[in-house]
Amino acid sequence: MKYLFLAVFVISTVIHLYASFRKDTRVRNISKPFLLLALLGFYLSMTDAPSVAIILALIFSWIGDVLLIPKGVKWFTAGGIAFMISHGCFIAGYCRDVVFSEIPIFLIVSLSLFFIVAVLFIFSKLRPHLPKALFYPMLLYLLINGAMNCFAIFRCVSFPCAATVTTTIGAALFFISDTSLFFVRFKKDSRLKTHFIVMLTYSIGEFLIVLGLV
Repeated sequence: MKYLFLAVFVISTVIHLYASFRKDTRVRNISKPFLLLALLGFYLSMTDAPSVAIILALIFSWIGDVLLIPKGVKWFTAGGIAFMISHGCFIAGYCRDVVFSEIPIFLIVSLSLFFIVAVLFIFSKLRPHLPKALFYPMLLYLLINGAMNCFAIFRCVSFPCAATVTTTIGAALFFISDTSLFFVRFKKDSRLKTHFIVMLTYSIGEFLIVLGLV
């Protein structure tokens, strides 16, 4: 079954990326819900002891995907809330593999500062283009994504191996995807004209996070 789910994920991702590149909204909307459903099936078929937190993270990512399909600020906000919950669930899933006594305080402080500075820089570029009502909620959202990245790194420090490195790379791609999405959605003169980069980094990022967890 794992190969079937993997095949569905790969095929639906390729179709979705091609539709994103071609700006084919209809095919994008049809293919998008299959990505996380297939990835959830892959995760469940690959492990004998699936984490409830990771299952919830993937479910809320799927909900976020679906909620972002319709246009409008309300749908965008609802999708963002779903993804915010997803990041929280990923953090909870990572925590069971983190040995906090082995994480240097310097690393915690430096990573926190890095993501705070990075997010503030990103939003300094976005501020003129964002609706005022969304500025701080979106900033908070990206900070939570940064926190998810920090915990992925803490997990990697606790147990340095190919699996934890893979999840850490996936988390970083998720951060890049969200940042790209904000520019595509709101900055009309952005060099990112389509959702191709957004969904390429998102789909690979989610897959690598799951792959590193199984």
